[in-house]
Amino acid sequence: QVQLVESGGGLVQPGGSLRLSCKVPRNIFNITSLGWYRQAPRSLRDVVATITGTEKSYSGSVKGRFAISRDNANSILYLQMNSLKPDDTAVYYCNAVSRISSNRYTNYWGPGTQVTVSS
Repeated sequence: QVQLVESGGGLVQPGGSLRLSCKVPRNIFNITSLGWYRQAPRSLRDVVATITGTEKSYSGSVKGRFAISRDNANSILYLQMNSLKPDDTAVYYCNAVSRISSNRYTNYWGPGTQVTVSS
């Protein structure tokens, strides 16, 4: 089964930075969007940032601090996280949406990488 693979998580102090990476397998075709999601303790998985075409979108809590980008040549999705806060602590998941047909899509996920922000 095709799976995305995240890396770059770890323990960081408040105010610090991390950059997450996601390797997107080249055999995932017709990708319509890429994104990062996170699941904090005792919370549901929620969107952090997405790229759809050339349009980037961020959740309000990370806007101005996080930046999503991609390296198309190497099939890597990045999430640069700056000014990290304890509330950013979560498991971060990489996501790709593939269009199967005109009205049918498939989500691909990675296993997640833990980000812990603590002093």
